[in-house]
Amino acid sequence: YEVQDNIAQGMSKLGPAITLDAIVQTLVFGVGTLSGWKQLETISYFACLSVLANYLALMTFYPACLALMLELCHGVIHEQPVSKLQFIMNKDGDEEQKSNPVIQVVKIIMEGISALSNKEIIELVKKKHIAGYQLEKVLGDFERGIDVRRGLIDENLTDKSVMEKLPFKNYDYSAVYGACCENVIGYIPVPVGVVGPLFMNSKDYYVPMATTEGCLVASTNRGCTALKKSGGVRSFLLSDGMTRGPVVRFPTAEECIFAKLTSLQANLAGRYLFIRFVATTGDAMGMNMLSKGVENALRVLKEKFPNMEIMSVSGNYCTDKKCAAINWVNGRGKSVVAEAVIPGKVVREVLKINVSALVDLNIAKNLVGSAMAGAQGGFNAHSANIVTAVYIATGQDPAENVSSSNCITLMETTGDNNSDLYISCTMPSLELGTVGGGTRLQPQAACLKMLGVEGPNKTPGKNAETFAQIVCSTVLAGELSLMSALAAGHLVKSHMQHNR
Repeated sequence: YEVQDNIAQGMSKLGPAITLDAIVQTLVFGVGTLSGWKQLETISYFACLSVLANYLALMTFYPACLALMLELCHGVIHEQPVSKLQFIMNKDGDEEQKSNPVIQVVKIIMEGISALSNKEIIELVKKKHIAGYQLEKVLGDFERGIDVRRGLIDENLTDKSVMEKLPFKNYDYSAVYGACCENVIGYIPVPVGVVGPLFMNSKDYYVPMATTEGCLVASTNRGCTALKKSGGVRSFLLSDGMTRGPVVRFPTAEECIFAKLTSLQANLAGRYLFIRFVATTGDAMGMNMLSKGVENALRVLKEKFPNMEIMSVSGNYCTDKKCAAINWVNGRGKSVVAEAVIPGKVVREVLKINVSALVDLNIAKNLVGSAMAGAQGGFNAHSANIVTAVYIATGQDPAENVSSSNCITLMETTGDNNSDLYISCTMPSLELGTVGGGTRLQPQAACLKMLGVEGPNKTPGKNAETFAQIVCSTVLAGELSLMSALAAGHLVKSHMQHNR
């Protein structure tokens, strides 16, 4: 504050003289206003006003400009380039002091808003001068924008160490901004394990799984080993069709029946008509794609049936991210089956159990037990574990796990003397894709590339089809291993040993 103090002292000494001079000049010119000559009076009035204006500028604007220029010159003298304004950017913790608005404006004019300190930018966000969700765009720096937002949140946290434990540096946010997440404050590192080789349809696959559940990867890997020793898995796509089910309303139930479309799956409840559109979507999961198409279709229907009221593009008849019998019965997304025959010797040596015990347990647990629980699509041991782990690793929407984990696991004795095991997993509603959404993020794209299904295929839908088969086959490996552990009584022991 030395500069400001010196100016203040100077003004205190010169101020009276400047004031007296202004008064004298005003009085002298004021005499002219009494001359009676109109032209002289006009000139005198303007002269008085100019003296007053000059006085106000000298006493207010001039000292402020002088203080600013001296601060800038001070920076140059100490070899701190004005272009960087580092003499203004405080290095000694003075950010706690209230920022000077004039200095802020100069910084913004000379270098843009990025020249401000994080503390100053936070103040601008608080005052609504900058939208908090646009920090990355305003600053032109993803990482710094996130750092500022973290500082803003950190001020409201009682435990200041929280943000220190949430990483945010060294991440490619360009693929996130405007596509995957808003108001970003960091990312969650999740351990990624790999199982394999999974020998499916005469080809080896190494399947990435992101999980924090101990034993899951190890158990699924054991299933892969058993399948490899048994000749592998055969997997087939049964059907492919993403759905969207809007709801519309008619004045009466009679009109609702009349308008029912025979080419689409439709059901009515009173005067509400629920229409289930089904379409293939290539290598994309396809929800956004289908939503756009359905909106256009509804507009056409509205022209044909003017009394129809379009209530929502989604009427929960799709059904998306909710447990629903319609997905279990009719399918949604990719409907896939995977099957394998495991020789009795492999069951005994690798899985440490016998075939008959596995078949009995599968009937009691996955079929009868699930039926007793009123399960809907849950006729399996833990398909959700594998589906979620693979989905997180490959950039899928983890919430789609609700329907995507629909699975029925069947086991039968087969072969000579019924000494071998036949196992199959049927999954009617795998909602996944290899383009769009989180698949554009580099780590997730790398996991898809590991599977050989990254991005779009020259044959539309082929990558997503193969990916669905891989997921279903991996679920089969997980089912085989967990059921064996349960039948042999190894589950609790392994979790106590590896998942403390």
